[in-house]
Amino acid sequence: MAANNERELVNPKHNPTVAALLSIIPGLGQAYNKRFLKGAALFILFAAFVIAIADFIATGLQGLVTLGVEERVDDSRVFLSNGIIAFILLTFFLAFYVLNIQDAIKDAKRIQLGWQVPNIREGFKNAWDTSFPYFMIGPGLLLLIFVVVFPLIFMVLLAFTNYNLYNAPPRNLLEWVGFENFVQLFTLSEWRDSFINVLSWTLIWTFVATTLQIALALFLATIVNDPRIKFKKLIRTIFILPWAVPAFTTIIIFSAMFNDNFGAINTGILVPLFGDGAAVPWLTSYWFTRLAIIMIQVWLGFPFVYALFTGVLQSISADWYEAADIDGANRMQKFRHITFPHVMFATAPLLIMQYSFNFNNFNIIYLFNQGGPAVRGQTAGGSDILISWIYSLTFENQQFNMAAAVSIILGLLVAGFAFFQFRRSRSFKEEGTF
Repeated sequence: MAANNERELVNPKHNPTVAALLSIIPGLGQAYNKRFLKGAALFILFAAFVIAIADFIATGLQGLVTLGVEERVDDSRVFLSNGIIAFILLTFFLAFYVLNIQDAIKDAKRIQLGWQVPNIREGFKNAWDTSFPYFMIGPGLLLLIFVVVFPLIFMVLLAFTNYNLYNAPPRNLLEWVGFENFVQLFTLSEWRDSFINVLSWTLIWTFVATTLQIALALFLATIVNDPRIKFKKLIRTIFILPWAVPAFTTIIIFSAMFNDNFGAINTGILVPLFGDGAAVPWLTSYWFTRLAIIMIQVWLGFPFVYALFTGVLQSISADWYEAADIDGANRMQKFRHITFPHVMFATAPLLIMQYSFNFNNFNIIYLFNQGGPAVRGQTAGGSDILISWIYSLTFENQQFNMAAAVSIILGLLVAGFAFFQFRRSRSFKEEGTF
């Protein structure tokens, strides 16, 4: 402590508080610290920003509150977008403003301790060394903000407006309605029934389809891995083929095969074997549509999981199975205590990702039957999951406000599931926590 006090007395008159107060005007604090070039650069940058952007920020934030004043002239969507951009720019400005004050305080404290202000050449070198990583990540950060964060904020804000087909700008002005859309989603029978049915089907679809594809993959991988099986390479190649074919093509083909009138499932298999009464309404009954897309997803999803399991099974030492044979273990006991734990230990994070993927698997739902068939009294189709329902609300019904509200709920569900996935992934990476 004595040594620190002696160091503080090297330049006691240089006060960090003064540097902080002067930095209220950006650059003056750096000038007080005798870093004149840095101070001048900061002053010019902040002054240029204020002169060029201040009016846009003020107008944008005001428009974000009002969403326009005159119908058919003001476009509320433009006001909303400009307000978000203004908010982002203001956030950047405040962040750099705070950093300017902190930088002045930091240099002032260092000068108190006897630090010598570097010359111009050393200052440039130090600045370059310090800021180089930020220059490298800066373009990606800006792209992330305006390609991901900006649309996300725009979507969230739409959930608190009355933006729909009958109130679309620029003919009409949007208004802030608070949580009215969320209240309607859970109180109006039309929206409540649709939401509950779609959410429950989404959860059932995710669990059943993913679990079946994992179970099938594990069964086939275990059978093919048996030393008594010959032509393993050929069999594994055949099982991987569904993964090699583009999913888009496979779904379209299956959609034609399951067609009620001319599909091969009805006309080529069921009707010839069991008569005309055996034809199944695959596309007109949502129960059969759900069954069909579950079967299709199992067909599409098991090859990837099968490839994972095959690699893990080949890495399990044969000595463990020999030791189990000596102990008198049967096949089921060896599978339960050797095969299954090792497969789960190595692939559990990826298997959890399969559940997350199917939760938002838009392609198979839309390409097979466009989320249909229609259900009386509901705004969602019989096979719609949350993501396909959001698509339908947005692009077909133009219920932008309700689509945004459902998207927020979907985002919270996915975020919660991703958090669970992260925790499980970390636990499986830690030795002895399985």
